[in-house]
Amino acid sequence: MTAAVGTLSAGAGHRRGPTPALAGAASIWLSVIVLLPLAAIVWQAGKGGWPAFVAAVSAPAALESFRVTLTVSIGVTLVNTVFGLLVAWVLARDEFPGKRFVDAVIDLPFALPTIVASLVMLALYGPASPVGVHLQHTKWGVGVALLFVTLPFVVRTVQPVLLELDREAEEAAASLGATNRMIFIRVILPALLPALLTGAGLAFSRAIGEFGSVVLIGGAIPGETEVSSQWIRTLIENDDRTGAAAISIVLLAISFLVLFILRVIGSRAARREEISA
Repeated sequence: MTAAVGTLSAGAGHRRGPTPALAGAASIWLSVIVLLPLAAIVWQAGKGGWPAFVAAVSAPAALESFRVTLTVSIGVTLVNTVFGLLVAWVLARDEFPGKRFVDAVIDLPFALPTIVASLVMLALYGPASPVGVHLQHTKWGVGVALLFVTLPFVVRTVQPVLLELDREAEEAAASLGATNRMIFIRVILPALLPALLTGAGLAFSRAIGEFGSVVLIGGAIPGETEVSSQWIRTLIENDDRTGAAAISIVLLAISFLVLFILRVIGSRAARREEISA
């Protein structure tokens, strides 16, 4: 027995051995791929000093791009949170012909180049629209393009949680006379809330930084359809890299703040769910 325990301990120690090396490799990779680029853009934004940064982010064109970006992105996030949950529910709980095909189509925006998505939207909702809907150079067109590219974030975040949910609690609530609506609100939604908030945060972050899918359908009309990513391109074309970096910093800060707040809310909801369970 002692020998066996010693062997197990030696095996466990052997398994723990590579952990520092793996952690170091992960840290180096994270630094090279994420932290160094972020540090570089912060350095670029600060080259002109604080007054130049404030002037870049408070310029009328910059403020208009923020307004368009945030209003459309918030609307898109709210819509996709609802319909993403609906799609995830159908894929997780229902059986129907072509389900595997639909499940694969959900990932298409991940694989499709975003400029192709913009071309598709232009063909569908442009001047020669086959469905008679003209959305080019409108906020609605920008919104539709962003709905297309952000939907998978909600679906793919919520779907696995739905598949793993224990249905015994739902069956118990139903046996006590709870309606389907009550079961969803009181039993299912609290368990889904952390994943749903994470998906919504990812969708919002993708929306405020999206560029390719809105290029053709939006048209970058100042004050109307020009989102911040397009304003950044304009600044770069005008050789104002410091101003472009400053706008990028604001978008990064907004994205990080939203993700952080939603993550905190989701974590608290998950803890409450564990306590109540």
